[in-house]
Amino acid sequence: MGKSLLIVESPTKVNTLKKMVGKEFIIKASVGHLKDLPKKKLGVDVDNRFNPEYITIRGKGKILSELKAAAKKVDEVFLAPDPDREGEAIAHHIGNEIAKFVKGKVYRVMFNEITKKAVREALSHPTELNQNKVNAQQARRILDRLVGYKISPLLWAKVRRGLSAGRVQSVALRIVCDREREIQAFKPREYWSITLNLEGHTPPPFDAKLMKIDGEKAEVPDQANAERITEEVKKSEPVLENVVKKERKRNPSPPFITSTLQQEASRKLNFPPKKTMMLAQRLYEGQSLGDRGTVGLITYMRTDSVRLSDEALGQVRAYIPEKYGAEYLPEKPNFYKSKKSAQEAHEAIRPTDVLLEPALVKEHLEKDLFNLYQLIWSRFVSCQMVPSVSDTTQFDIQVGRYLFRANGSILKFAGFMKVYVEGTDEKTDGKEDAGGMRDGDRLLPPLDKGEKLKLHGVVPEQHFTQPPPRFTEALLVKELEDRGVGRPSTYASIISVIKDRDYIRSEERRLLPSELGFLVSDMLVENFPDIMTTEFTAKMEDQLDQIEEGRMDWVDALSSFYDPFKVDLEQAEKKMKDMKKQVEATDEVCEKCGQPMIIKWGRFGKFMACSGYPECKTTRDLGEDGNEIPAAEAEKVEGTCEKCNSPLIIKRGRFGKFIACSNYPECKFTKAIGLGVACPEEGCEGEVAPRRTKKGRTFYGCTKYPDCRFTSWDKPVAEECPECKNPYMTEKWKKDEGSTLVCPKCSHKKAHAAA
Repeated sequence: MGKSLLIVESPTKVNTLKKMVGKEFIIKASVGHLKDLPKKKLGVDVDNRFNPEYITIRGKGKILSELKAAAKKVDEVFLAPDPDREGEAIAHHIGNEIAKFVKGKVYRVMFNEITKKAVREALSHPTELNQNKVNAQQARRILDRLVGYKISPLLWAKVRRGLSAGRVQSVALRIVCDREREIQAFKPREYWSITLNLEGHTPPPFDAKLMKIDGEKAEVPDQANAERITEEVKKSEPVLENVVKKERKRNPSPPFITSTLQQEASRKLNFPPKKTMMLAQRLYEGQSLGDRGTVGLITYMRTDSVRLSDEALGQVRAYIPEKYGAEYLPEKPNFYKSKKSAQEAHEAIRPTDVLLEPALVKEHLEKDLFNLYQLIWSRFVSCQMVPSVSDTTQFDIQVGRYLFRANGSILKFAGFMKVYVEGTDEKTDGKEDAGGMRDGDRLLPPLDKGEKLKLHGVVPEQHFTQPPPRFTEALLVKELEDRGVGRPSTYASIISVIKDRDYIRSEERRLLPSELGFLVSDMLVENFPDIMTTEFTAKMEDQLDQIEEGRMDWVDALSSFYDPFKVDLEQAEKKMKDMKKQVEATDEVCEKCGQPMIIKWGRFGKFMACSGYPECKTTRDLGEDGNEIPAAEAEKVEGTCEKCNSPLIIKRGRFGKFIACSNYPECKFTKAIGLGVACPEEGCEGEVAPRRTKKGRTFYGCTKYPDCRFTSWDKPVAEECPECKNPYMTEKWKKDEGSTLVCPKCSHKKAHAAA
């Protein structure tokens, strides 16, 4: 029997597969796509059934030649790119290029997991290329090309070169902009909580919160009402009117799909979605485990299905009683429902072998890879365990016409929580749950219904309703998924694109639209109302699914999009505002050449510039509201430029305000704005200021860098530690504690009213 050629996407997979398939296979990698639409022209004949013009990607000619040469030496070829639409398109293009060189057949094989058994099973039962899946990918690619190549030049002409628009990315940008406007328009509403500290015949004392007034839900809008209620309560005797005891069960979370993995990795590991997917790809393709060789550790990571194979269920159900005890195994497997649009051919994300416990692979994996693997392994095992069981107690205390409530619970049986508990996003309204409880156990004393209680204190507390939170990258992924925008393979790239274009930025892990982002989003919404909605984008995703399922023709889907889009495009070319020509006159004159100053649009929003440009390049920053900062005010920065002794001014850039030399562009000196905290390094005269890593994460360092190397991930605060007299403390925030100050030297902790 002659040799066979196995073609995969990634060179990493080549190493993983070599020991699995034997010497009868030659294994080659395409290193992603080999063919694509041309970069310098549209590459789509819209008048001829959207016929695409595919060319070999620059730099991939050598790889394609190697694949053709290898194909000539074998009897048959197995195309094994990733098991999704992109993988199918890659296989399709490779197949078209090499088919004429192959003696036998060209097959399609898919590996949901890269294990010896799964790979050999796939090779033993190869399939044909799925043309419907190829058509779905092609339709998506052409859709994105039509939007990008038709709208982007408009933005170049009307705003500035280098801008871009995307069919899905622009809708994601709109979601972020709409949320920011909600926050800006939000008017906080005052409300008060009232808490009693009570004690019965058996300690300990406990707290109870006001729930009802005269049988109706309690609303305490202001201080006057809070004080009146406080005085009334002090004059009345608390009575334990009712005691309700229940057993509460909590079910485990389903196994991971792409979106939930990205969200949970963000909550628990602080990974952005892009990093999560990069690490997951490496776990899927295989990691070296010493004597075990290279092993694919997880199943395919781009999936929206929570389905688990019978084999995986059998393995984990055998593992649980052996590892944790029979009481942790449910009578039957736990099954979970996927969304209607889910591709059920795929499995959920799970470890390929549950016996490869995190502890067994830890020494072979770098820290971030290990943490992500541990997260996936734990979630998978826990999803097939029994519910946790808690005993809950509710006290209803009547004090005159006021009903107060205390809730307590104690974990009676951990169940799945022995292995894993899903993280949660913070509450957004500033309130606790209905029972006034925070996360964690709190045991109430054994008291009798009807007994009178001692009142130790009444605590009225002022609160304000909070605006909706800004999106984290993980919360934006959840929003996109909930609205049907994008698919598992695109969430991370959608966010990366709008960040890379400077349409949004990340501050303290929260996404804020830039002034440029607002401008681009508003212009697109105004001129392309048909495509800049989540409803339209979700409808297109549904049509792509229909193409893949063979229920819709891909050309018909493109026509239904392009016909109204073409009309919008023609109107936009005539009506879209030309921001380049929208120059605002000012009363200011250039301090260097005396010509009038004007307000223009730039990369980071509005700025003031000399009308004599390009002969005179004087610029001046504008405030965050777009209004002029008077020169005298702009120069109110202590000290002078370290290079030329000119006055220093405050300017704004991609990451916010910074200090710069007023003699720019002749002098390009800049430095960060400090926090008012002296650098703690002995002998250093610098100040601590916020800085950013290459990946955009904020940290704090000395303004004298590189001469001083002081850094801190936590924000320093100019407050002396009361215990060890360290000159500064650091600010930390936890959901269950709020903002606290912690001494980096002695770990003393105290509450902090964060600004």
